This record gives sequence, C-alpha cells and structure tokens, in this order.
Amino acid sequence: MIEHHPLEPFLPSNAKVLFLGSFPPPKKRWCMDFFYPNFINDHWRIEGQIWFGDKNHFVDTDHKCFKKDEIAAFLNEKGIAFFDTATAVKRLKDNASDAFLEIVEHTDIEALLKQMPYCHTIATTGEKATAEVCAFYKTASIPSPNSKITLREGLTLYRLPSSSRAYPLAFDKKVEAYRMMFESIFV
Repeated sequence: MIEHHPLEPFLPSNAKVLFLGSFPPPKKRWCMDFFYPNFINDHWRIEGQIWFGDKNHFVDTDHKCFKKDEIAAFLNEKGIAFFDTATAVKRLKDNASDAFLEIVEHTDIEALLKQMPYCHTIATTGEKATAEVCAFYKTASIPSPNSKITLREGLTLYRLPSSSRAYPLAFDKKVEAYRMMFESIFV
C-alpha cells in the first residue's frame, strides 16, 4: 500500500536551513501533527537544549507530547524549515525504520528551496535522507555524520547524527553536533 506524506512542507519564507528527513513514522507513534512527532525522538529536546538551555523547553511532560504551537512559532521566527525526501512510500514493515521504507515518489528539493530565497543549507539527520539528497544533486559521495559537503553553488548539506534514541550517540554529543551546524548558519 502506498502511503502519501501526511504533512505539508513547513517552509518559513525567511528560512536559512531546511531539515530533510526521510518520512514520518506511522501515525500511531505520533504525539503531534508535525515533524519529528514521536515522543521518544529527541529532535525537539536537542533544539530546546541548544536554543533555550533546557531540553524540555518544547516538551509537555504532563501530556507526553511536544508543544507544537511553540515549536512552529519558534521555527517561523528563527527561519528553520522542515520536510522529507519522500512524498510517497511503501512501508515494508509496520515501523518507522528507514531500512524498511521504499520510496515511491521523491521530493523535488529545488521546488522547496525556490519558496525560501534565503535558504542556503540542508540538514539531514539520517542515512536514507542523506543518500536521497545526494542522489537528487548527483554528488559523488555521501558525507559521514558530523560533516558537510557543497551540493551546488550557494547550497551546503550538513549530515547530522540521527535524533532517534536508537542511534548510538550520547544526547550531549548530538546537541554539540547540531549546535555547531546552527552556529555556522545563524552567526
């Protein structure tokens, strides 16, 4: 069964960076209707730690969910965009693993970027998303985590460590990797 992307791209017109994941997890794993919706994924905790010195800044601990409205307002103010590298997939298993996603329709990344004239950076947080971006831009190599490459003039790709808790890297190390990328963009 083909699954179409359940979210619209989140593209603030002032965005300087576009986060591209692979595809959202199954809806049953969501705690909000937004990107990185799985409560056990640490993406919003990482951003809370970086920007506010509090990993729970975007966390509603009473309801075990993230504060979507606060996240969206912050991203609009800062200029951080989100979407995924696939607009339609087949799940080969009923889970969120990239290893079991077959991409049926690829995202037109340049069409997204045309809507954000100040965007000069793409950030990926997983191997599949990184490979998809590199394939789209026909790059010769895929960067390793915590590194960057030039995709074309005026566009850099940062490969960050996955914010999934399944990725074997300490939370503080993930925070530092994301912080370094953000500091290079928002100087």
